[in-house]
Amino acid sequence: MIEIHPATIVDQTVRVPGSKSYTHRALIASALSTGPCRIENGLDSDDTRLTRNGLRQLGVQLAVQETHWAVTGASGQFERCGEPIYLGNSGTSMRLLTALCALGNGTYRLTGSLRMQARPIQDLLDGLHQIGVPARALAGNGCPPVDIEGGVITGGRVHLDCSVSSQFLSALLLIAPCTTNGLEIIVTHGPVSKPYIDMTIDVMTRFGIAVTRDGYEWYRVAGGQTYRHRNYRIEPDASQAGYFWAAAALTGAAITVAGITKASKQGDVGFVDVLERMGCRIDATDDGITVAGGHLTGIDVDMGHMPDLVPTLSVVAAFASGTTRIHHVAHLRAKESDRLAATASELTKMGIRVTSLEDGLEIIGGKPHGAIIDTHDDHRMAMSFAIAGLVIPGIRILNETCVEKSFPDFWDVLESIQGSL
Repeated sequence: MIEIHPATIVDQTVRVPGSKSYTHRALIASALSTGPCRIENGLDSDDTRLTRNGLRQLGVQLAVQETHWAVTGASGQFERCGEPIYLGNSGTSMRLLTALCALGNGTYRLTGSLRMQARPIQDLLDGLHQIGVPARALAGNGCPPVDIEGGVITGGRVHLDCSVSSQFLSALLLIAPCTTNGLEIIVTHGPVSKPYIDMTIDVMTRFGIAVTRDGYEWYRVAGGQTYRHRNYRIEPDASQAGYFWAAAALTGAAITVAGITKASKQGDVGFVDVLERMGCRIDATDDGITVAGGHLTGIDVDMGHMPDLVPTLSVVAAFASGTTRIHHVAHLRAKESDRLAATASELTKMGIRVTSLEDGLEIIGGKPHGAIIDTHDDHRMAMSFAIAGLVIPGIRILNETCVEKSFPDFWDVLESIQGSL
């Protein structure tokens, strides 16, 4: 357990690690490429290590150097794997590698933690079935562990339900160029978290793949395309930046997150616009984005494009005047924890009135007090609620090491902005 101590925060600049989402996608694209790739500023965390280790089990040569990661692409040809590929509670690793194994040789088993074994993947398996890939959930419940039989994929048309996760679509898009005739994907429901699809296509394009699309409902990727090997630098993670923009909102300081711009395809960059609506001041340049705190008022907001920041926004809302209503994030119930229930539970401990909505939360701002915060083994819960400790005493975070999943240096960066924990 770690206790956060209130402190006077001065105006300053912070740096956050590379984007987790871009790191996963760059690793997959590099593994599919024709030769040596260099990934710079990749996020080194529990989740991305699971993806790296999974790729190694598929025979991909991957070395972690001091300044970069060296990945030698296998051109979509993966080795047999006699041992199960363990992916912990990394949903991105599980979804993307499930599709990747369809290009392999033989049967692959992918498994994970107990929580992962309750996270849905059936819609992706159904999509693979439609293009002739034998894929099944072993427990028959639509969740991992899964068995995938790899082989040559002709391609074809897929009707895909993306109401639970956009990662199902990203997974099929990434393997589509390696099929014989390509894929046509028709989205029947959703997709949720649309910016993550844009990020997937951005990475594919940078590695030389052409994608045709009609909004978020129809996609066409020609088969027989080649991922070109290249150097790729990962931009800073907007989700991690959100914690420090929230710190500015609560403390009144002006905090700049360096290296991230409004031009980013990461949906979480839009969090600064949410904070501006609540009363903060925003200054966006080519060198970073600054948030300066002001008088906070509640708002009604659709967070469907940036669901990872719902716990963070909820903590900010607890200190705002009036009511904040958060919508279109029902899929957060199937994340590392049930994030809606977990957020409501911990805010209630702090004396804040929270109502669960069908697709979100309603939070009545007030005067939060200290509490022992159960992270529910969820990295985003730990980091979001830690920010409250900058302005009120008594915030203690249980299982603080869960931040290793996405931001191993979080406590050091937080300490740097306040002096000491």
